[in-house]
Amino acid sequence: QVRLVESGGGSVQAGGSLRLSCEAPKGTYNRNYMTWFRQVPGKEREGVAAILTANSGSTYYRDSVKGRFTISRDNAKNTIYLQMNSLKPEDSAMYYCAADLLRGWSKPLIPDNYHYWGQGTLVTVSS
Repeated sequence: QVRLVESGGGSVQAGGSLRLSCEAPKGTYNRNYMTWFRQVPGKEREGVAAILTANSGSTYYRDSVKGRFTISRDNAKNTIYLQMNSLKPEDSAMYYCAADLLRGWSKPLIPDNYHYWGQGTLVTVSS
């Protein structure tokens, strides 16, 4: 059973920062992509940021977080991070880490194509 362990969620005021972490087993971490998704009740899960952990470390972001969020990796710890700055109330959501993209290599922010998921960590941004 592959387990992704997320941490770092919490409550902040608008304009604040949080850093999320997601640790994966080594074989899962370096398979291909690891990605952050988020979801609010009643809405579809949406991709936030992806990183190609297998090789180059290429990154992908949804437009609404570009310039505010940064995804990064620590290969020695099999861990990815999501540094979230200038947070807005609309960033409030449950954030999930996903790993092992099974298909759709050109679209790593699509949730349907991932094999493994974490349990989620809640981010709340107050105005």
